[in-house]
Amino acid sequence: MTQAAAERPSITGVVPAPIPLREIAPWALFGGVILLALLYLVGLDQGATSVFPGEMLHEFVHDGRHLLGFPCH
Repeated sequence: MTQAAAERPSITGVVPAPIPLREIAPWALFGGVILLALLYLVGLDQGATSVFPGEMLHEFVHDGRHLLGFPCH
């Protein structure tokens, strides 16, 4: 009984195309702004710096605050 030798496909010519920094930078900035806004809304929006009055936003993100380690009581 003979076994056929499995040949590996050649992948030496496969190189991913580089993405220029000028194409990544706007998306990275946009993502950073969105993440900072979410961090503010979940973690810091209460008290004197509150953008939205009342406790509705605080109660909406209450469990997320505890999950991320923000004290709120």
